[in-house]
Amino acid sequence: MSRWEPGARRRLEKAAFELFVEHGFAATTVPEITARAGLSTRTFHRYFADKREVVFGGDDVPAEAAQVLAEASPSAEPLDVIMGALRSFAETRFEGRRDELRIRREIVSSDPGLRERDLQKRETVGKIVHDALRARGVPETRAALLSETCVTLLYVSVQEWLARDDEAPLVDIIADALDTLRSALA
Repeated sequence: MSRWEPGARRRLEKAAFELFVEHGFAATTVPEITARAGLSTRTFHRYFADKREVVFGGDDVPAEAAQVLAEASPSAEPLDVIMGALRSFAETRFEGRRDELRIRREIVSSDPGLRERDLQKRETVGKIVHDALRARGVPETRAALLSETCVTLLYVSVQEWLARDDEAPLVDIIADALDTLRSALA
């Protein structure tokens, strides 16, 4: 394949995940990833700062989260804003990718550095939600509780969704998790 063919990012991701599964994350090098993808290391670094970013994606998730939250109706209740954002992410970022995300989960769980990076990404998303709620005038304590709840709902729901063998959509699992939380707090 020519290195200038379209789809270079996807080819790099595919090659990286194959190698991470075959050899482990720590043992896989960027030159091995680019060789398998038929691309140069320079091309790799156009898309990713390092091989961890292949696993976690770029900075587009926080920006997308901020945009989804900012576009919510000003009259919407904070929990409805959060659920709308979770629904949007479930449909655009997760559905149709269950097998790929199961592999990603295994790769992350196999490496302490990736587990730490995962926690950092979750913290970043929580801060974005918190800041968006504060910008809507939500009081500090409520914004903190709701932003942490949002991140926890997503994390717990995704883990359950990945563990299941049925075709239940992630959005339904998120809604069920919220109902479970409401019942537990009632």
